[in-house]
Amino acid sequence: MGQITTIDLNSDLGEGFGPWPMGNDRAMLGIVTSANIACGGHAGDAETMFATLQEAASRGVSIGAHPGYEDRPGFGRRIIPMAPPEIGRMVAAQIGALAGVAALAGAPLAYVKPHGALANLAADDDQVAAAILAAIMAQPGPLAVLAISGTALEQAARAAGHPVYSEIFAARAYLPNGRLMPRNRPGAVLHDAQAVLARLLRFLDTGRMEVSGGDPIPLRAESICVHGDTPGAVEIAATLRAGLQAAGVTLAPFLPPPGAAQ
Repeated sequence: MGQITTIDLNSDLGEGFGPWPMGNDRAMLGIVTSANIACGGHAGDAETMFATLQEAASRGVSIGAHPGYEDRPGFGRRIIPMAPPEIGRMVAAQIGALAGVAALAGAPLAYVKPHGALANLAADDDQVAAAILAAIMAQPGPLAVLAISGTALEQAARAAGHPVYSEIFAARAYLPNGRLMPRNRPGAVLHDAQAVLARLLRFLDTGRMEVSGGDPIPLRAESICVHGDTPGAVEIAATLRAGLQAAGVTLAPFLPPPGAAQ
């Protein structure tokens, strides 16, 4: 392996609601090293949060809050018109909800990763990025930020001297500007596990991500996201874990759980 020899695997989990599960959280928690747990906005509820937090903690997986637009029908993947201060308060409320349940579960939070349309908006809107960062920095902890690589949120956190880590996406196509290809475009979501692994190995060796319609671009990465709701997510995640380890890549949380042995 070349440039990157240690990496985190994260997944968006706890995204069911009541009796309706989303993906296979238990299986994913046996594969990934960090879990972004829904906070009751785009998905999740108290019981789902509690069960997911307990399972993650029992496996030594690092835990992050995953706030998003309060839009269950759209799964947080539609932009809801809100002023940046309103977004900040929404994010703070969702982090607080998960933190409260996490205290009961004995599973402390380590970081925050915005979800879906909220994360995509914070990629380019400096005011939204600042509002989200302010909400995170106001929490006790402190809680780090997990941000899409090369975005306004990543840059805002770095400029503020706040702990921030960068992620890339395993099974999503990229545009030449470094943004994720919109899901409504053909080829936006990748399903071939071996092809996904091969692309990641090339990235880890070169530090450059392949994009649609252009030359590979440089991206920073401490973590790789495998979406838990993607069809075949467990197969993709398991293939990535095995393939990365076979290539000599060490898998470890980008930020160990609070209280874990360093």
